[in-house]
Amino acid sequence: MNFDKKSFLSFVAPFMILISSVGLIFRDDTKKIFYLPLGLMGISIILERDLRRRLDRKNIFKKIKSFQKVK
Repeated sequence: MNFDKKSFLSFVAPFMILISSVGLIFRDDTKKIFYLPLGLMGISIILERDLRRRLDRKNIFKKIKSFQKVK
């Protein structure tokens, strides 16, 4: 069974944030720093996909506007 990379990342990123938050809440004070990069990577994956989606929509809108007749 083949998985699409985009759908795989859509499941992994929230899972990374969940693991990070659970680790930050329940671990000792000395071990909490190890969960911080995991949470930051999950957040950055989500923000990067959101930014890419917005830029793609903007480019598609510009292409549609360029094909419209000018009155």
